[in-house]
Amino acid sequence: MRKEPAALRFPDFIGVGPARTGTTWLHEALKGHVGLPLIKETQFFKRYYDKGPEWYASHFADMPANLPVGEICPSYFSSREALERINRDLPHCKIICSLRDPVERLFSHYRHIRPLSGIKVDFEQALKDDPRLFEGSCYGSHLEKWQDSFGIENVLVVFYEDMKSDPQAFVNSVCAFIGIAAIDLQNSAVANKKVNMVEGAQAPRSRRLAMASGMVTAWLKARRLDLLLHIWRRSGISEFCLGGGEKYGPLSSDTEMRLREYYRPEIEKLEALTNRNLSHWKYGKSFAESQTV
Repeated sequence: MRKEPAALRFPDFIGVGPARTGTTWLHEALKGHVGLPLIKETQFFKRYYDKGPEWYASHFADMPANLPVGEICPSYFSSREALERINRDLPHCKIICSLRDPVERLFSHYRHIRPLSGIKVDFEQALKDDPRLFEGSCYGSHLEKWQDSFGIENVLVVFYEDMKSDPQAFVNSVCAFIGIAAIDLQNSAVANKKVNMVEGAQAPRSRRLAMASGMVTAWLKARRLDLLLHIWRRSGISEFCLGGGEKYGPLSSDTEMRLREYYRPEIEKLEALTNRNLSHWKYGKSFAESQTV
């Protein structure tokens, strides 16, 4: 039976990313404590908006009435279109922005998407070919827009390095923000686990095989075949398709220096918005290490 619009349920909170900032770890940590889709990243407000509110609400059907529901979708962070749609459709939704050293995040993101998007070139050339890659790490400008749209009190900013150094405090801040009891990570499977990490990862053994895997994922997701997609990802086939090639090399010091200079104004804006000292992001690890000597 078709549900009436009044019966549809939509998120109380959305983790908007950006990508490679611990969003998968957070999704796994929140499982069972809030209502979440079986598959992370519905992509509704960016890719599938034309499917309509009922398609989106179907991700949250039959979830416990006493728990808030939400989703984690990191591609929303730098998308003006997604922001405007969420603000129009879910104006009272709480927003979680998770941030990481912008240069490290960008390099990690490149390594993550290269198998899926068919990128053939190295990191430096990829940045020249597609300047849009820079956008996800322009934290100050994008965070300011989320805060202006939803109100500072409704936008939580959390940091990847805090998740690594004190995961319990990190998740406590998220729980308090979305209004649930604190999650004891000692009883959680993700307590000391890195989820969806590609540090030191390998390129795909076959570019065509990797792209085919991405197409399978998109096809299943668009048709709400979430259980099949869950099985596909857990089977090991997807992982096989996306790896097996040469290991990615490290980021060159010259490229790192240029990127840190590029992102410095964004970091300074973020410092003003969050009242947090992020000098180590502006100058890199060598600077941070010199301050501890």
